[in-house]
Amino acid sequence: MAENPTDVTVIIPCRNESRSIGAVVSAVPGGFGVLVVDNGSTDRTDAAARDAGARVVTEPEPGYGAAVHTGIVAAGTPIVCTIDGDGSFDPADLTALVGAVRRGADLAVGRRRPAPGAWPWHARAGSALIARSLRRRYGIDVHDIAPLRAARRDELLQLGIRDRRSGYPVELLTRAARARWDVREFDIAYGARTAGRSKVSGSVRGSAIAAADFLRSAL
Repeated sequence: MAENPTDVTVIIPCRNESRSIGAVVSAVPGGFGVLVVDNGSTDRTDAAARDAGARVVTEPEPGYGAAVHTGIVAAGTPIVCTIDGDGSFDPADLTALVGAVRRGADLAVGRRRPAPGAWPWHARAGSALIARSLRRRYGIDVHDIAPLRAARRDELLQLGIRDRRSGYPVELLTRAARARWDVREFDIAYGARTAGRSKVSGSVRGSAIAAADFLRSAL
């Protein structure tokens, strides 16, 4: 249960996740608000999210970053978190990240500890490459590209992140490092999607496009 039931919003950007979103929303820790950002779904993602108790907004511009940014703007709470809607992460892991922010961290992020077979080699290799580049270039001690994160909403918006595609998490880490933010990384569980196929890690092509976005955002 969150210490303050009004100060945290969990943002879930998603597209065509009708078979998984309800379970994800239901698993969010008690006391955290839930905001699903429907990024152009053609199935019943929005209805499934509302049925599970989430507030839903839409973002017609395609792209992960576009959906996340819309969610942050709409959230209105002092602290915001982000998690995927495909069921591959455990929302309970957000509790530790929020706790770190409440204790003074500027940004708390997750480092995936995957179940066997949950993380394709091409996606894992791309993430490791980008994280190593961030450590060497900016001195930020991270080993993943922040698939889960928590931060203070106003400060996050003030970073001025511009990427509206899959490079958003990397630009966030880059700007946080340049701003000398206190960034703390936590191990998080990572399993297989509960339904559907990933738009990024589900294929070598998808991972390559994401890697290009990541590299552009890291410069």
